[in-house]
Amino acid sequence: MNIASIRKEYSLRSLEIEDVLNDPLSQFRNWMKEAMKSEVLEVNAMTLSTLSLDGFPNARIVLLKEVDHGFVFFTNYESEKGQELSKNPFAALTFFWAELERQVRVTGKVERISGKESDDYFFSRPVGSQIGAWTSPQSQKIGSREVLDQRLKETETRFASEQISRPPFWGGFRLIPNKVEFWQGRPSRLHDRILYEAKETDWQISRLAP
Repeated sequence: MNIASIRKEYSLRSLEIEDVLNDPLSQFRNWMKEAMKSEVLEVNAMTLSTLSLDGFPNARIVLLKEVDHGFVFFTNYESEKGQELSKNPFAALTFFWAELERQVRVTGKVERISGKESDDYFFSRPVGSQIGAWTSPQSQKIGSREVLDQRLKETETRFASEQISRPPFWGGFRLIPNKVEFWQGRPSRLHDRILYEAKETDWQISRLAP
């Protein structure tokens, strides 16, 4: 296995600073629409990077669920990432759409969304996913898969006789961006990189060297 020999030449498109929109959220929505139209696999999957409780970078794939004035995702607040964001409410997101040879990097401050927003999304999910949110002690060590299966049976029994509700430990976060970079693959590794940086009243847009 010769990993060092793997090469892919990017040549689909270019990205010029005069062609991007004035704010990164609008630009992101445009790129997301193009990715959806192109049937990108797991188009809303993104790497969420946080700082662990002992100071190490920590990353995992989560799903973007909304783009309003920030990037919204959901989790168990008692999970590893939930605890990390509660202690240090800053994070980074990375999207990679290989089919379009594009990447988007986002950094910013993270806040919990409102209870109503979390309720609205929770009750839009399939019942199995709602029950799963109650079942899993996310990120905690468990002895076996059977432990999870038993918890599932107990949760299903509970909600067979009472109306399901959103767990108080489950809900959404919103990342409010202060930097967003749009990356378009180009030949010879001379990629196009356009950076948005938040200023007091608007966004500063710059080109970065690849």
